[in-house]
Amino acid sequence: MSSNIAPVHGGLDAPVDRHVAEADFDRATLEDAPRIDVNETDQTTLYRIADGTLSPIEGPMGAADMATVLKGAYIERGGKKWAWGIPTILPVTDAEAATLEVGGKAALVRDGHVFGVLEVAEINDWDKAAFIKGCYGTDRTDHPGGALWTEDKRSKYVAGKIRLVPFKDERPFAKRVMSPRETRSLIAQAGWEQTIGFQTRNPLHRAHEYALVYGAEVILRETGRNTGVILNPLVGQLKGDDVPAATRMETYERLVEGRFLGDGDKDEALWKSKGQDLNDQLSLIGLDMRMYYGGPREALMHAIYRQNLGLTHFIIGRKHADAPFFDGSPIWGDFDAQEIFQNIEGDLQIKTVNVGFAAYFEELGRVGLVAENKDKTMVSISGTKVREQLVEGQKPDPRIMRPSTAEVLVRFYAAKKK
Repeated sequence: MSSNIAPVHGGLDAPVDRHVAEADFDRATLEDAPRIDVNETDQTTLYRIADGTLSPIEGPMGAADMATVLKGAYIERGGKKWAWGIPTILPVTDAEAATLEVGGKAALVRDGHVFGVLEVAEINDWDKAAFIKGCYGTDRTDHPGGALWTEDKRSKYVAGKIRLVPFKDERPFAKRVMSPRETRSLIAQAGWEQTIGFQTRNPLHRAHEYALVYGAEVILRETGRNTGVILNPLVGQLKGDDVPAATRMETYERLVEGRFLGDGDKDEALWKSKGQDLNDQLSLIGLDMRMYYGGPREALMHAIYRQNLGLTHFIIGRKHADAPFFDGSPIWGDFDAQEIFQNIEGDLQIKTVNVGFAAYFEELGRVGLVAENKDKTMVSISGTKVREQLVEGQKPDPRIMRPSTAEVLVRFYAAKKK
């Protein structure tokens, strides 16, 4: 693989591929096999194993990986430690576990349809308390991440290699969702010498946008290399109060098609001096992966996904993948997700770019970092207030949110009222 494309995590030559063509998938051999009914979230994770987003694993993890991830945030492959933040597991019910045999096969089923097979290697009891403590750093479960697991009544998990038939994505934004092989091909064809990605699960305020602009300008300024810029939102399963993926993707489409990213906020002179244009080098690529609301540990996973996509750099912002306790108190510090990368035991090749708080400043006439503009007048509005305005059909101050984004969200909230 070209040096301008990040190596596959785990030391592999190419991303894992655990797909089998529909024509070659013999369902008849599974007619008498035990069945594992997976939910939508599990299915999404299994498909990210199959397409290589979760390289180097080839199926849901077993006890050895569970132990090293929870204790040290790594897995071992080929005698080497590789960074990993949250165990990738497939929970099963007690009744399902009773039908499985180590060394046997199980049909993977979603809504009555067999979409793959698991070669059963392990059947284990699931210590949820240890799992939650290891992933989230707290014994408390009264937070969105903890609730993901405590509300799941399954008490065991299985491990082994998988084979899946290709996923038929019929969502309106399916053309924007790309696998590691596809993103790596895109980078190679574009001729980008370095590529930076930005993770989001929300519609973007201008301060959010600026994180991607700032990160791209940091590495452009450092190297002068031809820089690909990837807006890479998660479009998998989220909390119930998050804006749905289809609506969010529409806001991102408007941003990209309008060439609004960095408008008024980017360093025009820098881009011109390097003979490059931010919006010429911008791509919108959806990543179909669920959220864990896992703060620092999930930030580590987010970086692994992007390394497998081939990106050389990844932005880590304040409160990355953060969600507080249900009483509103914080689980982690504002910058804990940045600090975890300074202390990981396992190998990770993608480089992170840290971005702090950003806001619009009157004296600058644009968005900038708070840490660099403490003597200036900040235009600030809470996320709660922005949502209230949108729900009431009002567009927030354009210094806070671009009109193109606001228009989509006003329409979305108006439809919800009907």
